[in-house]
Amino acid sequence: MAIECLVLGAGQEVGKSCAVVTINGKKIMFDCGMHMGYLDHRRYPDFSLISKSGDFNNALSCIIITHFHLDHIGALPYFTEVCGYNGPIYMTYPTKALAPLMLEDYRKVMVDRRGEEEQFSSEHITECMKKVTAVDLKQTVLVDRDLLIRAYYAGHVLGAAMFYAKVGDAAIVYTGDYNMTPDRHLGAAQIDRLQLDLVITESTYATTFRDSKYAREREFLEAVHKCVASGGKVLIPTFALGRAQELCMLLDDYWERMNLKAPIYFAAGLTIQANLYYKVLINWTSQKVKSTSATRNAFDFKNVHSFDRSTINAPGPCVLFATPGMISGGFSLEVFKQWAPCGQNLITLPGYCVAGTVGHRLMSAKTPAKINVDENTQIDVRCQIHQLSFSPHTDAKGIMDLVKFLSPKHVILVHGEKPKMALLKKGIELDFGIPCYYPANNETVCIPSSLYVKADASREFLKSSLSPNFKFLNTSSRADIDLILNERTESFVQVCDDRVAEGVLTMQKNQHPKIVHQNELLVMVGGENHEVQFAYCCPVRVSDECKDVAPSPGENTPPVFDKCPWLHLLYTKLSNDFQDVTYQNDGDRLQIESFTVSVCLKEKCPHRTHVSPDSTSETVNFCCVWSMVDEKLAWRVISIMKNLELRTR
Repeated sequence: MAIECLVLGAGQEVGKSCAVVTINGKKIMFDCGMHMGYLDHRRYPDFSLISKSGDFNNALSCIIITHFHLDHIGALPYFTEVCGYNGPIYMTYPTKALAPLMLEDYRKVMVDRRGEEEQFSSEHITECMKKVTAVDLKQTVLVDRDLLIRAYYAGHVLGAAMFYAKVGDAAIVYTGDYNMTPDRHLGAAQIDRLQLDLVITESTYATTFRDSKYAREREFLEAVHKCVASGGKVLIPTFALGRAQELCMLLDDYWERMNLKAPIYFAAGLTIQANLYYKVLINWTSQKVKSTSATRNAFDFKNVHSFDRSTINAPGPCVLFATPGMISGGFSLEVFKQWAPCGQNLITLPGYCVAGTVGHRLMSAKTPAKINVDENTQIDVRCQIHQLSFSPHTDAKGIMDLVKFLSPKHVILVHGEKPKMALLKKGIELDFGIPCYYPANNETVCIPSSLYVKADASREFLKSSLSPNFKFLNTSSRADIDLILNERTESFVQVCDDRVAEGVLTMQKNQHPKIVHQNELLVMVGGENHEVQFAYCCPVRVSDECKDVAPSPGENTPPVFDKCPWLHLLYTKLSNDFQDVTYQNDGDRLQIESFTVSVCLKEKCPHRTHVSPDSTSETVNFCCVWSMVDEKLAWRVISIMKNLELRTR
């Protein structure tokens, strides 16, 4: 069976995450997001690729949402209430609690304030969330008789989860967005070591290796402090949930320590409401926040206050958090238009900005600059722009660490930029030898899946696998410099048991699969045992002092001549070059695996191909015999024997 992954969003881009994965006939949609940089048909995934007839209930087994960010959940109300999907939907408890706030806030900004065409209504959001089943971390959920899913902690934002899905023997992990390092209010991603055919991972920062978190925090605080100290205003465009809480904790603590008086404002009532959820769902936060919650809730900010929109141009310094984070609309865009022309002010961009947003244009701008905010409006930007990575996404090291830990058979990269994904793909394949793909939107990747067979084992096979396979390795060590100078060595034998069970898997009609010993197979099929052997008579040179012990050709072996010394000399020579094999020496022959060596005393041996008419007393011939399985070993030994010279002293 194969696993098919149809990427409907976040293929070679960041935005509208949506992947439809088919595992052994079960079709799962992972995330259902919208693209924040588009207002046309590119805003939503192309759902027609799932079902041409629009029968999504029969086409999909379930939908899994990893977290509440709009690029992962923004299209869900449209898909359920407008497109008509009524099947099961799964997400964590915090995601189910916070998603309606994010969706309603977006709807208000786009429809009520900007007058755009409504894609879904407040009623649609409410009805959509009624279809959702909330799951806890590491809770195993049986979607149906064959499909099993499980959520794992992902960091990133409150309630974010990686999801494990298994159908039969085939298993995958879809990461969504995750963070491999802890921050002030959330812990690092955690997942079990699993047997996986596929990992689908985000790659937002595919080539970025971040500096120390403390260095980034210090740089951010210094920039903000410098601006307010000079009487300027600081705009921090951020989403109401996630980075907003992280930066509020950072600034609130810094204001306390530095005894600063410049006000810090939150412009979104949504964030005040979200902070209440953070207090209730404190068990999903970092260990530090949980451990201090009994004495002080980390989300009770002393220096952060609600903002009165009428005071947007009031004199004096201040710090203002405004949504949305990419300045794609809403109040952050309104404030940007007012504050950007003043060189005393500062706009700091703490996270990733999708292409097509004002935030993305600012990331590459050098002030003073002209920035188009829409078709009819251009802003003269003279303020300072400070870009700093406070993104909750993992960096390249984190992605590589996760892939190494899970060691799947295949990797698919999504949620990233194409050139950077190509470099990460190369790194994964070179470092781990794992096939890696990064499909574009609307492309499908097919990979083979695992199929495990439960098999019985015969008594003969079990008996053979219990037999030890000892190997004796001669090893020498020199204790110290004095022993080295005196040429004294300490020898010892290392014994290891390289036990390998070799059998044959048989599958007969109306019977369970069974592993049998190879000798049993011949009986089962009524066959005869045929073994191919090879032979070669190999000459080995003998030094002058050894000539007197060699017999004359054609003579019977004299009583004083013994074959054993030749084998002993050969054994001594070979054992220095082959310390990783086991030898057997019974006096008449030397054996290594199936390769056997014995002294050849025949005048005309059929296996002798060399001609040495004048050197019969200068060589000793050894007959070598081996089976096909040890052919490489045999020629390796013979090549060494040909270059040997035997000496008795």
